[in-house]
Amino acid sequence: MGKVLIACEESQAVTIEFRKLGIEAFSCDLEPCSGGHPEWHLRQDVEPLLKLDWDLIIAFPPCTDLSVAGAKHFAKKIANGSQQKSIDFFKLFTEVDCDKVAIENPIGIMSKHYRKPDQIIQPYMFGDPVKKSTCLWLKGLPKLVPTNNVENDVKYYVSKNGAKMSEWYAKQIIVDGKKCGYNTPEFKKHRSTTFAGIAKAMAMQWAS
Repeated sequence: MGKVLIACEESQAVTIEFRKLGIEAFSCDLEPCSGGHPEWHLRQDVEPLLKLDWDLIIAFPPCTDLSVAGAKHFAKKIANGSQQKSIDFFKLFTEVDCDKVAIENPIGIMSKHYRKPDQIIQPYMFGDPVKKSTCLWLKGLPKLVPTNNVENDVKYYVSKNGAKMSEWYAKQIIVDGKKCGYNTPEFKKHRSTTFAGIAKAMAMQWAS
């Protein structure tokens, strides 16, 4: 395996796992990286990079305008053009000239606007006791094989309106001593970070 591009990743979770295997992987995002390795981080627009030669591209395009979780805001997003912009950005990765490509997103509208995903995985299939449906669209890559199913360890939270969700998704997080609730930028970044088990599986299973 030669060079790997991890697009739209500021956490460097996947990048670091590939680097552990001695593979020249680079994260790319408009935001500065929080993974601790700026020397591996390309802070720029990803589109010019897609014209370069990569042996593997793994993309995590923003899901804010695409996920069914935000369906109640779709009418507004369609009207202001933000949803179409996100669809077009997602499709950049479907058209790239690379033999091996993986695109990650939650369950959303791309099944309609592109095609159904090749695989839907859960963090609990790879050792993290969380339920979070994650879609993978694959080109030239095998489906991920579960490594450690801990579904029985998933803890749930039931809201006042009866909605059931993973406790991980519902609880507040603490950043620099400050509680960060559901709608804060810190929590949104927390929710979008690739789980350790999935990141490791991507590197171990797609590195060849």
